[in-house]
Amino acid sequence: MTQVTAYIGIGANLGDARANVQDAIARLACLPGATLLDASPSYRTAPIDSSGDDYINAVARISTSLPAEELLLALHAIEAQHGRERPYRNAPRTLDLDLLLYGEEQIASATLNVPHPRLTERAFVLVPLLALAPAISVPGKGAASDFLAGVADQAISQL
Repeated sequence: MTQVTAYIGIGANLGDARANVQDAIARLACLPGATLLDASPSYRTAPIDSSGDDYINAVARISTSLPAEELLLALHAIEAQHGRERPYRNAPRTLDLDLLLYGEEQIASATLNVPHPRLTERAFVLVPLLALAPAISVPGKGAASDFLAGVADQAISQL
């Protein structure tokens, strides 16, 4: 079965957010059909288009044989194990797992958009992604590092 390198955005700002992010990384390491290759350091960021406490964010790199839609369902299951609720768009959350990149694929379906549509607009995604893969390119958009200047006004600090 073909292996694909995928990048998962991880964030939390409810409950013990740091522990939730670390637990999500541990659960990704145990995910059937996937191997955790690496995880970025954790970062603290202020909410964007949201409210509540600061977020703890990280990015994980996995190798997976799961099709993108199945991987997304597995990520939703991990969120649910953390009591994730979606009362409204950008609501504070116990855990948020986003499929940022799935190999070189560009996917636009009813349930999944890859690359993640706001990947290049959010420091909390770009900074940890570039910590893992400094030369990474975003399919259809170019070098991820080219977008750093556009998010320079978003506060982010490594923990």
